[in-house]
Amino acid sequence: MRSYTWIWLAVFFISLAALDWYVFQGVKTLTAKLRRLITKRFIHFSYWGLSFLFFAAVLGIVFNLFPGGRFRQVVLVFIFFLFSYLPKLAFALFLAIEDLYRLARSVFVFLRSRIQNALPGARPEIFESRRKFISQMGLLAASLPFASVLYGVTEGKYDFRVRRHTLYFPDLPDAFDGFTITQVSDYHVGSFDNPKAVQKGVDLIRAQESDLLVFTGDLVNNRAAEMEGWMKIFGGLKAPFGQFSILGNHDYGDYLGWDSPEAKEKNFTDLKEVQKELGFRLLLNENAELRKNGSEIRLLGVENWGRPPFRQRGDLGKALERTSPSDFKILLSHDPSHWDEVVQNFPERIPLTLSGHTHGMQFGIEIPGWQWSPVKYRYPHWAGLYREDDRYLYVNRGFGYLGFPGRVGIWPEVTVITLKKGRIANQIV
Repeated sequence: MRSYTWIWLAVFFISLAALDWYVFQGVKTLTAKLRRLITKRFIHFSYWGLSFLFFAAVLGIVFNLFPGGRFRQVVLVFIFFLFSYLPKLAFALFLAIEDLYRLARSVFVFLRSRIQNALPGARPEIFESRRKFISQMGLLAASLPFASVLYGVTEGKYDFRVRRHTLYFPDLPDAFDGFTITQVSDYHVGSFDNPKAVQKGVDLIRAQESDLLVFTGDLVNNRAAEMEGWMKIFGGLKAPFGQFSILGNHDYGDYLGWDSPEAKEKNFTDLKEVQKELGFRLLLNENAELRKNGSEIRLLGVENWGRPPFRQRGDLGKALERTSPSDFKILLSHDPSHWDEVVQNFPERIPLTLSGHTHGMQFGIEIPGWQWSPVKYRYPHWAGLYREDDRYLYVNRGFGYLGFPGRVGIWPEVTVITLKKGRIANQIV
């Protein structure tokens, strides 16, 4: 292991240990008046025991001491972290506010006593003891992130939401005024564990009754065989102008060690066959013509294109073959990095790009007018609608989940976009 890795690991452990010690001061306040000593000791022992288990789990992963897949180990430890240290951070925030108040008040009292030449016996107490009320409020605050994570891994991952957007384009053919598109993305079927809940999500897709249905990649986690048992649920989705799909980075099987190149290629062939059986036309750096009342628009679909370490298989130039610059175009591209790096600066204008990939990291905060997730530091365009000049990007938050088996604040999504003829100055919501 490199020396700087040890340094970062030491900083990580010291920071968490300091947080543990600080929060434990509030725990001691809460348990100070417990009558049964054995109960108090059990609470204190459990507090430090869980922290010790977390540190041991991290070291086990670093030194590869546990059997099984490394990715799964990392996911389990991450869940452990969310359940234990997010509540501690919330608790610590309340304690810190009180400690800052105590410090400021103590300094004020001390200076006032010196100025007034107070007698030694009359000098007020410096650094008054922590109040139990504040520790109780900290405990209440700590329960909120704990409850949020608990909801996310039980119900939130199947809390499907429909998000609707109406987009105006001056060059949209008149015949397509009011044309509707349902977009879904990132099924990651291999992660699902509740067929009834998934069926409700698929029924929600079907209920939109849009003119066009598109899927923007990551059907599976790794293997085409993950679709076994799910074909009936995901099959049968129809739209008047067809069902189209593209590939995501997970659809190529790049994240598994295959017995041979032939085995990997067979998996890829099987996946393409699954797409066909589901009733979707898979666009591999190509385009499809959608015609209505004598007018047409072009639906482009590229293979996955992402910033390293993701491969760049997408070929926009190839997807534009046999199209005209005057055609109204909609692009399906799994990774929004493609829009950042290529599409929005491409010589030929593409009015609308539909992407997925980020899942909004399945963790964040979204309130009217503001959204945040750690994934924003990797992807500047990570969830929802974006506009640069006269080019739009929509990033779907994903239908499924990967890694962390839940969603907190970033809910699974079915997107419905309505195309309108005309111009609206500001339609980013």
